[in-house]
Amino acid sequence: MKNVVILGSTGSIGVNAVKSVKKLGKGWRALGLAANSNLKALAAQVREVRPAYVTVFDYEAWKEFKASAPRGVKVLPPGVEGLAELASLKEADVVLNSVTGAVGFAPLLAAIRASKHIALANKEPMVMAGALLMKEAERWQARIIPVDSEPSAIFQCLAGVRPGGYDAAVRRVFLTASGGPFYKAKGSLAGVTPAQALKHPRWSMGPKITVDSSTLMNKGLEAIEIQNLFSLPISKVEVLVHPQSVVHSGVEFKDGSVLTQMSWPDMKLPIQYALTWPDRAPSLAEPLDFFRLARLDFARPDFRRFPCLALAFEAARRGGIHPAVLNAANEVAVERFLAGRLRFTAIAEVVERALAACRGGSARLTLGAAVEADEWARRKAGEIADNAAKR
Repeated sequence: MKNVVILGSTGSIGVNAVKSVKKLGKGWRALGLAANSNLKALAAQVREVRPAYVTVFDYEAWKEFKASAPRGVKVLPPGVEGLAELASLKEADVVLNSVTGAVGFAPLLAAIRASKHIALANKEPMVMAGALLMKEAERWQARIIPVDSEPSAIFQCLAGVRPGGYDAAVRRVFLTASGGPFYKAKGSLAGVTPAQALKHPRWSMGPKITVDSSTLMNKGLEAIEIQNLFSLPISKVEVLVHPQSVVHSGVEFKDGSVLTQMSWPDMKLPIQYALTWPDRAPSLAEPLDFFRLARLDFARPDFRRFPCLALAFEAARRGGIHPAVLNAANEVAVERFLAGRLRFTAIAEVVERALAACRGGSARLTLGAAVEADEWARRKAGEIADNAAKR
């Protein structure tokens, strides 16, 4: 029996993860679920898969759920404490971390130190201190398998290359991006509304990651994640805009060979692969039909029109706590934008000013320093966003 814990079970990744566990059938079980606050969706999942453990991040929602929890379900504490406890359950074989943002740092670390097989869709901790987390995973014999389609594609393309030898084997990594809703838009993006930013042309995702896709910050965060997952210099990561989202990313090796991973844009495939690795099983994803592919287009991103992408690569080059500051400032700015308190184009301005205010950011990174940088950057970005909103 493979016992699976799903952190963020009511989000888009979590919903598909629950479906994937059911599809895998006998021998697979959803042992534990964690949601933020969507009690209606959580209650339906609890009835469907009957987990032994459940937690709810939001305290008020947690109290409501605990008061009516079904018999046989153990309700763990709310907040980060509950996520970390769920991620390190002795009975758990696989932990899927699909929470959003830096809140996933502590549960990821807990799963690593409990030597779990980790399916990781929560890229922000890997941006904050990914190299150190990978060292922790090696120390505790944990395995981290990326879930996001692009890092998953690269992971699959590198199959057969000895871990630790990626840099010696790889000339370039091609990180593909759909381009989001505004890649071909004309004129200024200053007047973009949250509703417009949330209309992604290819993928169904949560609000934060959808806005990140519209600014191309998501590609910047994924570039840093890939740098850390595979111990590659950021100079080897090249972003390609690929509107069809069929080629999910690729690797060019030193001998000139290029391997890519292709499928229709459907998260069910990389989610299931991360759960079952190193095995593959029939999935709910629609098979790729080459005769339906009219064309596959690729273009270079415009770093000036989408400055968040440029800021992410600069933070990666500077290293230290800069990626953690970048991530935290972006989370604050996106939250303000979604609340209607910040212009779309001011997201990059907030991030840029937070990075500029960072002092001593290139010093040797520790896990504690990454957390402290995250906390400092949130306060600083809040101040910068408040000032930007007054203009």
